Amino acid sequence: MSIAHSNELIHETSPYLLQHAHNPVNWFPWNENSLQKAKAEDKPILISIGYAACHWCHVMEKESFENEAVAALMNNHFVNIKIDREERPDLDHIYMDALQAIAGNGGWPLNVFLTSEALPFYGGTYFPPQRAYNRPSWTEVLQLIIDLWKNKREAVGEQAKKLVDHLKSSSDFFINQTIVFNEEHVSLFNKELCAEISKAMLANADIVAGGFGTAPKFPQTFSIQYLLSYSHFFNDAASKTHAILSLEKIASGGIYDQLAGGLARYSTDANWLAPHFEKMLYDNALWVSVLCDAYQLTQHRLFKSAIEKTVQFCINELKDSQGGFYAAIDADSDGEEGKYYVWNSADIIEILGPETGAIFCKWYNVTETGNWEGKNILHHSNNIEEFAQYHQLSATELESILMIAEKKLLAQRNKRNRPLTDDKILLGWNALFITALCKASASLKSESYKKEAVSLYHFLKEKFSLNGQIFFHSYKLEIAKNPAFLDDFANLIQACILLQEITGDDQYLIDAKEMTELLIKHFSKEGSCFFYYTGEQQKDVIIRKVDINDNAVPSGNSQMAENLFYLSIIFDQKDWYKRGAQMLQSVLPLVKKHPNSFANWAQTLLKIAVGRIEIVLTGDEYSQILEEIVSIYLPHKIIQSSNKLKDYPLLKNKSFSKNTSIYTCKDFSCFPPVETISAFRKTLKW
Repeated sequence: MSIAHSNELIHETSPYLLQHAHNPVNWFPWNENSLQKAKAEDKPILISIGYAACHWCHVMEKESFENEAVAALMNNHFVNIKIDREERPDLDHIYMDALQAIAGNGGWPLNVFLTSEALPFYGGTYFPPQRAYNRPSWTEVLQLIIDLWKNKREAVGEQAKKLVDHLKSSSDFFINQTIVFNEEHVSLFNKELCAEISKAMLANADIVAGGFGTAPKFPQTFSIQYLLSYSHFFNDAASKTHAILSLEKIASGGIYDQLAGGLARYSTDANWLAPHFEKMLYDNALWVSVLCDAYQLTQHRLFKSAIEKTVQFCINELKDSQGGFYAAIDADSDGEEGKYYVWNSADIIEILGPETGAIFCKWYNVTETGNWEGKNILHHSNNIEEFAQYHQLSATELESILMIAEKKLLAQRNKRNRPLTDDKILLGWNALFITALCKASASLKSESYKKEAVSLYHFLKEKFSLNGQIFFHSYKLEIAKNPAFLDDFANLIQACILLQEITGDDQYLIDAKEMTELLIKHFSKEGSCFFYYTGEQQKDVIIRKVDINDNAVPSGNSQMAENLFYLSIIFDQKDWYKRGAQMLQSVLPLVKKHPNSFANWAQTLLKIAVGRIEIVLTGDEYSQILEEIVSIYLPHKIIQSSNKLKDYPLLKNKSFSKNTSIYTCKDFSCFPPVETISAFRKTLKW
């Protein structure tokens, strides 16, 4: 007999959950009521985790979750819980680890079966409606779990307990480490190790198409940033060559939207042609950040254009009317992946006319037969000067022709049915975008980007706060929900540091200090240097995880290590420096062995190995010189500006006259203050 329940997702705000709100499956959100329901009815729990821009999540929904017979089976035998992985990354991390322990792989949709106490015992990703791709059907999987729950309950319980014990043991490995650190251990963070890391990264480099490894290919911006920094500090041609090649190939490839700007999540091929078309805010924030580094080093106009286009894409397509930025744009429209973005040559010629259309198609490699499923993904591989010369044009004339053509095609594309926008606003991803805006403001000397960054920060403080403290993870429709996670705070602290650098406003440093103290109090274990992913007030997780890997976004622990080093100097907090050093020392073996998976850690290591440079600006009108200084590529800098003496260690014993003074210190010794940028540049060679 079927037990009727309503689909509870209709009351949620997450676009992903709302996508499933009208399924015949009786979905519930993850909350105490849902978990208690499983206990009361003695049913196993099915959690299905995905996100709004997930293509295979949509496929499984259409094939299985919209099927009445399948839904009846699920409703009768399970408490079915839908989770948006972007709203609850803590749950996603835990149950993804469980799946990887069970099956050795992972991905989304993530379907995991739990005991009524929320302990995982079986799982998988996409299951087809009938046996296919060497996978059992979804119905077969359901019947297997029903049988196990009915006839082998004790074995299921034992399996779940062993699995959770394994997950706890793995997660606790770092939190339980005891690292005794003293100043002598700083020698571990040395130039030889940095060279070893660079060599290991380059061993995995694709020297033809750029990037690392083979398809599918992710941008891996942290690794590219490391190679840029390493090449700068040690004049290493191989590192610089590969970093620049990678950025050029990505910026000219199909993974990058040549019309509107914006980077897709990854490329399905090795040459960056065919992307998985979903666009995430965090990818674009990290993309802008690495482009800014590259532009400061090279002044390459391709990088400048990509910075401007990507920021504009985020403002045009992801910005909420209140000021925050949405999470993502889906890959699909009209039920087809990528349909919104691709072209055929006849349409382009019709829109642009034969002469301009021919030039455009030649530049963007558009053919009659297409380069992807009979259509064309725009990409270019030509040198603009050589291409212009071949067509008897100047580079400026060609750029003007292409710009006008792009605007016409974009206007036409905007008339198509758009992919879904996931319009929830996430604290950590918006913080990453603040950092990107700060770096864009610095590298391009843009006042508008600075204003955008400041405005976004104030939006986050207003909408994500409880009693004046930033506390929540996600926001939509005037509702802030879910406690903020380590990544949220770590990224926001970094954003505060960058905001202070470009504005000189020390309130951002005060905010960063308060958040750091909050993390130390509520996200730590006594005696451990690492941070838990969740705060101690969060009670609905079976494990408090410790994440250290730099994946799609930097791990909260790697970013906090960098934050602790920086703020320890700003506030003369020696314990913070020691804690950051303990964290870094603990992960050194992994950074050496798997540098591409720990590349944000590697960047902090590199800064310590070459030595931090401390820059202080004083005087009534320091802002103009500050703009010049932050435009220079100095990834190891710590900078503070003020027109009057304040209670900060770096401001002590400084002169605060009308004229701007620039103080530069490194390795516990200081250069005499100077008053001009040219004189400052000379101190950098000292």
